[in-house]
Amino acid sequence: MTHPSAAQPRPRLRELKFLAVGAATGLVSWFVLTGLVLSVAPVVTLPLLPRTARAARRLAAFERRRTGEFLGTPIAPPQPLDGDDIGAVLTSPDMRRDVSWLTLQATLGALAGLVAVSAPAGAVQNVVIAALWPYLPEVTTTLNHPVESWGDATLALATAAAYGTVGALLIPTLARWYARISAVRLAPRRISLAERLAEVTATRAAALEAHGTELRRIERNLHDGTQNRLVAVVMHLGMVERALHRDPESALPMVLTAQNAATDALSELREVVRSIYPPVLIDRGLPGAVSALVSHCAIPATYEARDLPRAPAAVEAAAYFVVAEALTNAVKHSGARQITVVLHADNGLLTVEVTDDGQGGADEKLGTGLLGIERRVAAFDGTTLLHSPRGGPTVLRAAIPLGV
Repeated sequence: MTHPSAAQPRPRLRELKFLAVGAATGLVSWFVLTGLVLSVAPVVTLPLLPRTARAARRLAAFERRRTGEFLGTPIAPPQPLDGDDIGAVLTSPDMRRDVSWLTLQATLGALAGLVAVSAPAGAVQNVVIAALWPYLPEVTTTLNHPVESWGDATLALATAAAYGTVGALLIPTLARWYARISAVRLAPRRISLAERLAEVTATRAAALEAHGTELRRIERNLHDGTQNRLVAVVMHLGMVERALHRDPESALPMVLTAQNAATDALSELREVVRSIYPPVLIDRGLPGAVSALVSHCAIPATYEARDLPRAPAAVEAAAYFVVAEALTNAVKHSGARQITVVLHADNGLLTVEVTDDGQGGADEKLGTGLLGIERRVAAFDGTTLLHSPRGGPTVLRAAIPLGV
């Protein structure tokens, strides 16, 4: 049996690493904060704000994951930003929380990391001075005490021991204290009960609407397609029955016609079943099913899947239909020459991103396809973002919670 200490780094080394990396991200936070300020201040650089905001988001996401692992409690991510919309960046409460965390990390986080690193660094420096003082003329300890004899060297060793003791006592407490403070700032804004109730009500309405639309689509397909073909089969079989009484030899062509009609009806019925839950999802899972969609796309498309766990069947079906509808829309309306499909899972969310280099200008209000995607995703309490400026490119991003 493996001892716990062999499976993970010693606690004090782990806490020292947490604070030391925090000092580095604190330094980076200064640059990101400076970039945000310079982007907002002059009107000329305002278009750079979304790009700088995404850099801040990436840094906060890195610290969110690292702090969650240190505390043993994952920190939920905020809502994603809406593409290059400057207004969305300026008005996003989650973005304001990220900026407040950046300020905290650039000051208190960097200071805590420097204090933590200085303890072992001071201990090592004084030990080296005590050992090598005969070869280092006019050397002093970290307390600026000259080392000119072995007695001074002993004092340097005592100073190193003091650094080590202070570090051993201070670093764990400092790491846990700052991790808790940072986690509070990194956590997304708490939604009030009234806001959550309104969100759940809207989600329920979207789910009902999506369900109703799906039922109408299935009913229409069965009525207009499968039912008509089955009626044709019945009619041909009636004609066969009459031919058998009147002229048996003429019945054979009618039997073949009825057989073809039955085959067409069966194919139509299979298509309806596939539209409810594609069998390929059962056989190959979501990565394989989407790969098949991409390979049959009329426009050249690339596909990437990263860290995809096996999700609930309803979630996989929703993600599959998002990709299918997005590819269909791109082929019909975008005029694109290349499409990219990316699926990845992170922080309990399955994210589907479809990008095309077409003419842009897509709007969910102008068609049922994109609206259907939005409603289908909303039924799982997910979010859909569409960024499609005139001239392109168009990016459709859907995030669906895995734990439904």
